[in-house]
Amino acid sequence: MSKVVRSWSQKRDKKLEKLKKVGKWLDGKYVDASRIVDILEALMEPGARVVLEGDNQKQASFLSEKLLEVDPGKVHDLHMIMSSISRPEHLDIFEKGIAGRLDFSYSGSQSLRIAQMIEDGRLKLGDIHTYLELFGRLFIDLIPDVVLVAADKADREGNLYTGFNTEETPTIVEAAAFKDGIVIVQVNEIVDELPRTDIPASWVDVIVKADKPYALEALFTRDPQNITELHILMGMMAIKGIYSKHHVQSLNHGIGFNTAAIELLLPTYGEELGLKGKIAKHWALNPHPTLIPAIESGWVESIHSFGGEVGMEKYIAARPDVFFVGKDGTMRSNRAMGQVAGQFAVDMFIGSTLQIDPLGNSSTVTSGRLSGFGGAPNMGHDPRGRRHATKAWLDMIEHPHELSKGRKLVVQMVETYGANKKPVFVDSLDAVKVKDESGLAVTPVMIYGDDVTHVVTEEGIAYLYKTDSIEERKQALAAIAGVSPLGMKSSESDVSRLRDSGIVAYPEDLGIMRRQAKRSLLAAQTINDLVDWSDGLYEPPAKFRSWS
Repeated sequence: MSKVVRSWSQKRDKKLEKLKKVGKWLDGKYVDASRIVDILEALMEPGARVVLEGDNQKQASFLSEKLLEVDPGKVHDLHMIMSSISRPEHLDIFEKGIAGRLDFSYSGSQSLRIAQMIEDGRLKLGDIHTYLELFGRLFIDLIPDVVLVAADKADREGNLYTGFNTEETPTIVEAAAFKDGIVIVQVNEIVDELPRTDIPASWVDVIVKADKPYALEALFTRDPQNITELHILMGMMAIKGIYSKHHVQSLNHGIGFNTAAIELLLPTYGEELGLKGKIAKHWALNPHPTLIPAIESGWVESIHSFGGEVGMEKYIAARPDVFFVGKDGTMRSNRAMGQVAGQFAVDMFIGSTLQIDPLGNSSTVTSGRLSGFGGAPNMGHDPRGRRHATKAWLDMIEHPHELSKGRKLVVQMVETYGANKKPVFVDSLDAVKVKDESGLAVTPVMIYGDDVTHVVTEEGIAYLYKTDSIEERKQALAAIAGVSPLGMKSSESDVSRLRDSGIVAYPEDLGIMRRQAKRSLLAAQTINDLVDWSDGLYEPPAKFRSWS
């Protein structure tokens, strides 16, 4: 056996050589915006792994636009790694041949286009990930060669302040900085002194002051005016039939009007039930404006956020007892640690989906739409590595024995027919067909049925964790599936037996009259009401304002 003789710093040497070549354009770490395309062309090799920061909200928008301007003869076939495909240029680079392969988590508004590009052979798909899974792979087998990220401010030495919308920036940068990748940062402003240092200068290679602030979306704002009586009915059932029944104190809410209704029912309906101080105290959650009334009325003790939300900055700064706020007065969101908290530290995940099959498997990937998952699969499963016990977790034990363990509550909350007037309950997920069409190795299921403990519809609640067989599971779902094809398979005798055994509960079984579900129960009925609850600290984006 012979010892290999080699240089053990090849990647570092190569990086230093590249940076030396672009030194003529740099003033320390700074490059003029007019030279950023030259920098990108010089620092990116064909086929390089490139992380482009584009998460749910914050976008490295200047760098993504400039990446589109590089010469495809010099930079091509990049392997792009992006948590969220949110902007047209994120896919335009594939149309031009600048990029060739993609690993991502969520595609949102670009979901239709990405599906078409895969079908047309313009984009090769690696895998669809959860956020935490993708971040993890940056340190294992998707170690980046170059990362393109955004920050609020930089000082003269190159230290970065990422502020309210820190999100995943430090995670991305660290993966490159400590494995000799190249870190390129766009900043909104260059200052003499930072409010705080979120990323040290030693992790950063190139900084460019962008021509305008990075793009930032308000994604978690739901206007109470759009909450319907069906949403309210489902919210009432969830509060009484799940939150209260199982003593849920720590939780994550998905985005949607169903969960927004719950947030606005806590100070009213929850108060009527005497649940204040007993449920919904600790949250892993983006700063939902619809949670303001619950915070102001003393329901919420703590919120750790994955990211920020436009308009909530002043409100959060004024509530450091609730949010994670630094001495500088701004929250430091952390998507990676938020996902860890959402996986292991909360008792319940509750969210929506686009399709559910007869076994309770669900997906947001449908025919012609490759939307991805974001963080839902991470938070919407039972982490078998959990060892700490809470009342809610232990309440999921149906058959106690000496090695019994609890279980996370994973709740899917859907109307039986979606906004597209198509049934949510289907015989087979579209994702099965999409797997073959996209060349994926596994079907893109968002949450597997064996992780789902409850399903809530306008018809009632299916307590799936109580079922003893696959057949009984199917019957429980059919009993709450309304007039969907699955619901039409339900028999009166099955429904009666399931209700008697507590596997299915209709509103009446929970002591809820459907006529009670009125909008007057909401603690806020308009965006303006939320502003009033916040004492004027919440400043909603213009598109949500109904006043001049």
